Amino acid sequence: MRPLRTLQAALLAIALPGVCLAQGVADMASRPGWAVFPTGHDHATLVDRTRAAVTENGLAVVTQAGPTGAARARGVAIPGNTVIGAFNNLYAVRILELSTPAMIEAPVRLYVTENADGTATLSYKLPSAVFAPYVDEAGPALIQAAAELDGLFAAIARDATGQ
Repeated sequence: MRPLRTLQAALLAIALPGVCLAQGVADMASRPGWAVFPTGHDHATLVDRTRAAVTENGLAVVTQAGPTGAARARGVAIPGNTVIGAFNNLYAVRILELSTPAMIEAPVRLYVTENADGTATLSYKLPSAVFAPYVDEAGPALIQAAAELDGLFAAIARDATGQ
């Protein structure tokens, strides 16, 4: 490789990670079909409060994942980012009876993101929006189940955020 190309490649390798990281730091904003709750809590506190609120509202934490720890282990610093899957067997069986394909959407996910100022935001897609693509197949009973889940997720958000 010629010296100029080597220098260009080295500069690109240094510049690109910063560009990619800067793109991933945006605070969550409102969007159609979502509920978004900025809070004064830090990321770890909001994760703990959200997990507790899920249980207090009759659902179970089925999954929890996020890239923050794995990125840190690779030497990459990114804001706190955690996805919490919440559901329960009563809704699973009920929805499965209505639409086998709709169960791909379970568990419904809550998203805790760290904001640029160190606070955190709780966001989630409304269950009614998540299950909407299956309503033609499943009918009004799925609309009812999703509406009930909308209410449960609103209660979870209220309890977790204190709003």
